[in-house]
Amino acid sequence: MDRLLSLRVFAAVAEAKSFAAVADRMDISAAMTSKHVQHLEADVGARLLNRTSRSVSLTEAGAIYLAAVRPLLDGLDEAGARLAQSTIDPRGMLKISLPVWLAEPGFVQVLGAYRARFPEVSFDLDLSGRAVNLVEDGYDLALRVSPVLDEGLIARRLADIAFLIVASPALLDRIGRPREIADLTGAPFLAYSPISTGGRVRMGLGSNAPEVRMTPVLQSANETVLFQAAIEGMGIAIMPHPAARAHLAEGRLEALLPDLPAPTVSLSAIYSDRSYLPAKTRSFLDFLAGPEGFGGQLGAR
Repeated sequence: MDRLLSLRVFAAVAEAKSFAAVADRMDISAAMTSKHVQHLEADVGARLLNRTSRSVSLTEAGAIYLAAVRPLLDGLDEAGARLAQSTIDPRGMLKISLPVWLAEPGFVQVLGAYRARFPEVSFDLDLSGRAVNLVEDGYDLALRVSPVLDEGLIARRLADIAFLIVASPALLDRIGRPREIADLTGAPFLAYSPISTGGRVRMGLGSNAPEVRMTPVLQSANETVLFQAAIEGMGIAIMPHPAARAHLAEGRLEALLPDLPAPTVSLSAIYSDRSYLPAKTRSFLDFLAGPEGFGGQLGAR
């Protein structure tokens, strides 16, 4: 049995989570599709896929095996394309996991600019904020701040993102505009629950940065809810600059203590450690890091 074809069939079934769909796509019978996977399982001495009448999923061994063979298959595909043409045109579906706060006009403009340059690439975006398994869930990359890397993943830093203290003009007219950090003590606070639920916030980086304790009036792990609550005047929020920029420019929010050094975090692209990234992934990473992405206005304060 053709081992390379068996590897391609296994990878396709693992990512499509369907034997039937892969059989149709590769123009082979469902029985032969199953035989290719069984051949690999016999060869490695481990079950690679869990199969039920309704679903197909990777086993732990299967996830490890897919992470090892996918770069090899992509490398073969790209090497063949390089021989066939001098320039590889990015194409296909780019599946990306993003933080919720990137659901804002500036980032959508970046997507539009990339698509204008590479019209054969389409996007599948997950902005749920949940932790995803890039290999098992079939993601090409994820954008994260302060990433914790699993084995087999690498991070490419895209930009430093400043976080601003913001509030609505109506709230500030009611409680007063703070002139120094101490003026924030006890102020109504919209807390991002994965980081702060008690209202204690460090205003800056490092162990010597001053702290202030505000009064949480709303806490959530969903940034969109917090942003809307800030605009409605419910409390003070700490927002990444790309998400706050339009609201500041249009007067819905004001930045507090603008002379205070803004805490910053690195935004990174996380992807599988591959010798040959698919053209769609590589071109999008380069675009994000360039002047039209986070390397330009989108990443600026």
